[in-house]
Amino acid sequence: MDIAEAIPIIRSLAEGLHPVTKQALAEKSVCRLPQAVKALNRALGALIAQQERATKSPGNAFKTWSRAEDAQVCEALRAGKDFVEIAKAHNRTVPAIVARLVKLGKITPGKAAKDGPLFPEKVA
Repeated sequence: MDIAEAIPIIRSLAEGLHPVTKQALAEKSVCRLPQAVKALNRALGALIAQQERATKSPGNAFKTWSRAEDAQVCEALRAGKDFVEIAKAHNRTVPAIVARLVKLGKITPGKAAKDGPLFPEKVA
């Protein structure tokens, strides 16, 4: 079951409704207990937040890096492209690009005031 399927079910239970029939649950149903309602609403909030993060993440977020992509990112850095441009080209976040370049030993993260906190001090 994915998040999009789970959200309406949890929402119905938190509202005291049967997820399929939308009939009110019995007053003595465990889902109607105040602590259960609070827990269901908290779970619902977490699921919605997770869904929003997933929709805002770049397409390659959390995907394994290939050797070819590593080489392309290194070449883009050598060509003088900035992190935002590299991130867009690879459908990843800027922090992911920086972290990968650090892991590959191509940059040392520094804090050059004019270029922002993620600009490398040293390019290998």
